[in-house]
Amino acid sequence: MSYRTVRVDDLENAPSPTREKKELDEALGIEAFGLNVYTVAPGERVPWGFHRHPRHEEAFYVLEGVLTVDTTDESLTVEAGEVLSVPPDHPTRAHNAGAETVRLVAVGAPKETDEAVIEERCPDCGAVTERRGERVDGGDTVVLFCTGCGAETDRFGRES
Repeated sequence: MSYRTVRVDDLENAPSPTREKKELDEALGIEAFGLNVYTVAPGERVPWGFHRHPRHEEAFYVLEGVLTVDTTDESLTVEAGEVLSVPPDHPTRAHNAGAETVRLVAVGAPKETDEAVIEERCPDCGAVTERRGERVDGGDTVVLFCTGCGAETDRFGRES
């Protein structure tokens, strides 16, 4: 592998419930760890909801704004210039609870063990299932559906 550079703003926007997700690891051919830059508008989440990575560590470095990270025990506030470390198998849900846009770098390793386990129970069927997301209201709102029964389980994003 040779040295490579990319301009983050020139990368395509990857599918995400956030305004922008730039997959730097994919663009650079990085195989050992995940590396993404997110731009999170007020009300948006990183990613859909509570999840955990059984064998994968994560770190969130907030460049701008204030990121709120919910755990099963508390809500943590990560301000610009701060880094939050998330150990393997620890459920989190990150979101922008403020009025200003959040920009952050997310790193995770090892990359080959980044599978996520959804921790949310469907209120309709009672199963712990994956979620399917869909943007509505011109893209300002994300609606989540249970992949088991199809029921709407959550709705979040910017007010239209």
